[in-house]
Amino acid sequence: MAGSESSSKLRTIMAFIALLFALLSTGHCSSQVPLVMWSSEGYTLPPMASPAAGHIISNDQLVSYLNSALGSAPHNVLLFLQDKLSKDDFTRYGGVFGNNHESAFPNLESALQSSSSPLVLPALSWLGASAVPGLLQEKLGVSPLSVDPDTLAHLRLNASDNTLLLIILPYSTGAYLSCKEVLRSNDEVIGKVLSIMKAQGVPYTAIYTGLKPSRVIEEPSMVGQSSMGRSLLQAVVDEVKPPLMFNTTSGPCIMLWAQNLNVSFNNLEWIDLGPLTFAPGGSVSTAESFCNETNSRLVLDYGSSVPTYNLFRLIFSMSQRRYPVSARNWFTLDTVELLFNADTAIYNGSRGIYAPAEYSFHCQNVNNFRNALLVPRTQNATQWRILFTDFQIQGFSILNRTTDFSYASDCAGFFTPGIWMGLITSLLMLLILTYGMHMIMQLRSMDRFDDPKGPSISVPQSE
Repeated sequence: MAGSESSSKLRTIMAFIALLFALLSTGHCSSQVPLVMWSSEGYTLPPMASPAAGHIISNDQLVSYLNSALGSAPHNVLLFLQDKLSKDDFTRYGGVFGNNHESAFPNLESALQSSSSPLVLPALSWLGASAVPGLLQEKLGVSPLSVDPDTLAHLRLNASDNTLLLIILPYSTGAYLSCKEVLRSNDEVIGKVLSIMKAQGVPYTAIYTGLKPSRVIEEPSMVGQSSMGRSLLQAVVDEVKPPLMFNTTSGPCIMLWAQNLNVSFNNLEWIDLGPLTFAPGGSVSTAESFCNETNSRLVLDYGSSVPTYNLFRLIFSMSQRRYPVSARNWFTLDTVELLFNADTAIYNGSRGIYAPAEYSFHCQNVNNFRNALLVPRTQNATQWRILFTDFQIQGFSILNRTTDFSYASDCAGFFTPGIWMGLITSLLMLLILTYGMHMIMQLRSMDRFDDPKGPSISVPQSE
């Protein structure tokens, strides 16, 4: 009986979330992120009136509610801040129709079920969501502490002290990770953190939100202001960020771009360095980079911006030389180095990452674990996993006053497996046809016939 009531309550909560998301999806979605807030067992959050359809919670409304909520809720605050999050992630991958075994949020759903008064805001202003860490810091009077489950397990928290724990959750998909797998991995992190807090017996208030929406949709009126009548909603393509450029006194020298720069240590969570590298005002420095006619070295210094590392650098070393066989200069990406704390992991890239000196190099996936283009050189390099998605780099022959790469030499060979299969099959069919035509041409018909009214035909044995 208790199990059926628990399951019914869970379905009711998720159905309520889905209903709110569906009602609010009629408004402008281009700058909305959801926010979910709950407290540990035994504590109740103050009620908040359900927002009207199409209403977006503003920054002032969020500040007002946090002031009232933190007055009675525990002051040990867990802020799960995901890089990207949209209400579509819940409606598409959550168990809103009772399919809990297929849900990507089992731990989040369990936490909402155990909480007596969870708060769900499907449409929160993007600016309001990005300001949540600052609002909590101002309200609690403490600086946020970035932790992960392993670090949190060694901390001893005091229920009477104000604490703001920041857990960064990635949202990066690629060739080997689907969106659902990333969300399920983040949910496992949430489950581990909540289990640690429960084991220590520390009451908490938890908030789960995103820095920016993962899916951006505009209304038809925003696509074309002069169009009238009905039209289908159209997904707006995110603006492509410009490449990272290292400039010297003579102009641009090195260019780098990637959709994601993912690194992982000992098969732990992926850390995406892309937002720190290519976002406007990113925290990466290229001051130690250099380039000349034969060598280029791009040093991406992240300082202490990468969680759990006091020093983190990503270094690309390139060189070019002339090959008499091709009668032209070629450049190679000789090494990729990961400098973390006091250790350095080095990978060879020259065997698979090369292009004519006038071109740039592009590859959809550059990694060190599957069809690897980066080969470990040092012993500790095997502890890291590297995955660069939509990777493009150019270290030589860059035109002045340009932000565009030269023609790209792609890592995909001209003869793909599909092309080879087609060529071999066609060749086999051609051989069969040739053999058949040859056999047909060897057939001979009778050229002499016996006349019953004339003498018999004598055929010499020599014929």
